[in-house]
Amino acid sequence: MHRMFFYTSILLLILAAPVTRYTRSLSQQKTLYSPINAGALQAVSEQRKSEYPEWSYSGPNGPENWVKNYPDCGRKDQSPINITSPIQKPLPEITFNYVSSPLFIMNNGHTIQIDFPASGPANTISIGGKEYRLSQFHFHEPSEEHLAGKTTDMVVHLVHQHGEGAYMRLAVVAVTMNKGEANALIEKLWQHIPSEVSHEPVEVPGVSINPAELLPANHGYFTYLGSLTTPPCTEIVTWYILKTSTHLSSGQVETFKKYYTNNVRPVQPLNGRAVEQTQ
Repeated sequence: MHRMFFYTSILLLILAAPVTRYTRSLSQQKTLYSPINAGALQAVSEQRKSEYPEWSYSGPNGPENWVKNYPDCGRKDQSPINITSPIQKPLPEITFNYVSSPLFIMNNGHTIQIDFPASGPANTISIGGKEYRLSQFHFHEPSEEHLAGKTTDMVVHLVHQHGEGAYMRLAVVAVTMNKGEANALIEKLWQHIPSEVSHEPVEVPGVSINPAELLPANHGYFTYLGSLTTPPCTEIVTWYILKTSTHLSSGQVETFKKYYTNNVRPVQPLNGRAVEQTQ
């Protein structure tokens, strides 16, 4: 079962690398896809298994050098960004359909990640009539997203998938978090962080979680077209940054920092992209 998660992770975050062309407005988005080359698929899979080429958040393998091994990291529609002048639009609501699910947790060398197997309960979101299934969520400290130049103490990225292979699209919901009251779900997660780094999640017997516990009551959002914020930086992502932050305790932040701190990519140029927000 864990081997299945490994290949699912490869498919979701590495292998589906369409050639994507955007207009400058979300409402006028156009996408051109190319089929995946089987030889390249195998080659990238082998790279992922051995963690080569390596990348990190600092030093010679840091963000300024990602483009050497991951060319997409040098493209024009990259993430994260600094949100400064969002345009109000009558955008569709995000409907969250999250349910209690078994806990599969991973310490992957860059963050703490929780996986949701395809064989498990379906956690989905619906946006404008399109449904996306939750594949995983993970954390950054501080937030990668900037709002008028400011960050929050942490952020959780909930990664949702629609379609497969060359036609895959991702909807990533970012929930920013500030120090305050403790979050019960995060407290549960931190109790089960694997001590060893691995790219295969650990199933925690008898423990279930509901990702809805990470969400604020207000689901208004900012949105724009972008990329994964880690290599390979593929531009297949529509970002939804919730306007309302949630809380976690100072102790919960410090627990995460024992494993990872400043695991963030610097903000990227907008390059003419539109950033929209709900009214």
